[in-house]
Amino acid sequence: MTLEVRFHPLAEADLEAIYDHIAADSHDNAIAYVRRLRQQCLRLSFFPSRGHARRDLPPGVRAVVFERRTLIAYRREGERVVVLRLPCGGRDIEGAF
Repeated sequence: MTLEVRFHPLAEADLEAIYDHIAADSHDNAIAYVRRLRQQCLRLSFFPSRGHARRDLPPGVRAVVFERRTLIAYRREGERVVVLRLPCGGRDIEGAF
């Protein structure tokens, strides 16, 4: 069974911030990275339990590291997966929630 994947508005804002940060050096690299990151998030529809619970995340939130730079923090809610945040590179994860 595949689940619907939704992006919380804060995750969408994280995507925009990641794009802006990378685009300061390279527009093409920024587009490519954000596309890969979004595709990885969408793959959670097939494997929603692949991430791990972490002590620095709220209960029920799981996380997967993407390309050693970005944390995909998400929660399964019934028949959907909600991508909650996408903190990047050393950001205060607890503060993101």
